[in-house]
Amino acid sequence: MAFDKIIYTAKAHTTGGRDGASRTSDGRLDVKLSSPGGPGTGTNPEQLFAVGWSACFIGAMKVAAGKMKLTLPPDTAIDAEVDLGLVGGNYTLAARLNVQLPGVDRDTARSIVDAAHQICPYSRATRGNIDVTLNVV
Repeated sequence: MAFDKIIYTAKAHTTGGRDGASRTSDGRLDVKLSSPGGPGTGTNPEQLFAVGWSACFIGAMKVAAGKMKLTLPPDTAIDAEVDLGLVGGNYTLAARLNVQLPGVDRDTARSIVDAAHQICPYSRATRGNIDVTLNVV
């Protein structure tokens, strides 16, 4: 796909894979990596994916709410869960985004979440590739 305009390019240098380290080119993120459930004090790619997707999704919800002439509550939150598992011997992911929109009625919250799922680039990238569940809690 050719972009009409590139807004931002993240650059990271990673060594050692799941038991290594990764650092962004601007130095703002510098993390040790550890395999999920294994020894070590580092984070893992699934946690980083959960953090990135949930942060991006809240941004997409702000855009969606704005189009509806609404403002998200300041205590909007997402508890993201990313599963790493095996299907037919192949590693795969599944995800749940548990969205909290305090004070927003359930139907409106569902409309915001559904619209955000169409806007968010992480949602677009995963659509049709992994099982995704969007819960309004």
